[in-house]
Amino acid sequence: MTSRQAIAIFAITALFGSAHPSLAQLRVEPVLLELNAPAAAASLTLRGGDDGEVVVQTRVLRWSQVNGKETLEPTSDVVASPPSVKLAPGADYVVRVVRVTKRPVQAEESYRVLVDQLPDLRTQRTRSVNLLLRQSIPVFYRSRQIAPSNVTWTLGYENDKLVVTASNAGDERLRIASLRLRDAANTNISFGNGLVGYVLGQSSMSWTAPNSPRGFGAGGTVSIDAETDKGPLHASVQWRGRP
Repeated sequence: MTSRQAIAIFAITALFGSAHPSLAQLRVEPVLLELNAPAAAASLTLRGGDDGEVVVQTRVLRWSQVNGKETLEPTSDVVASPPSVKLAPGADYVVRVVRVTKRPVQAEESYRVLVDQLPDLRTQRTRSVNLLLRQSIPVFYRSRQIAPSNVTWTLGYENDKLVVTASNAGDERLRIASLRLRDAANTNISFGNGLVGYVLGQSSMSWTAPNSPRGFGAGGTVSIDAETDKGPLHASVQWRGRP
């Protein structure tokens, strides 16, 4: 199972017959969990809206990055309890996220808690449009000894699209936002002002540029700037441009 980095992912299930969508509210706090060994348990607070009951499913998946792409896989090492709950209107409910394996934490372990709003069967019977909300919460378990993030950058092309790859030789993840590229001709490529994603420890992650100007970076230096959870990032790459 693969997943693009996002704090909230919207899935739309359209049941034709009504022009008025039904959207139940669901909030999850906090938006990130980080635990230092020997801590093993943390809590998420689910908060329903005022319009009606919300049925929510929670599950934990192991999060890794392989060949520049994100992978989510089932795991029994970390669990969410309870796995499902029905939230009354305006009510709060606490879900515990617990690392149950007795194996010592190695470096930094990465997981994601998927919090899914389940379909309302009553809404389906009325053939209305039901917008379902998924929130994906990063969870990190950290050992006492951990090497800080150490990221290098490369550029390339894949299917005629410019791809930027971050490779992390450290143990600690790096959160990347507001990623921007600029070549010697002062041509700019922006990945937007928000979150681009994470590069996990001892991993690499690739992102495809939203546009690939012809001749970008040909025969010169490309500057890379971003905002990270460790502060501003500035790097440069020597690149010949499109092959």
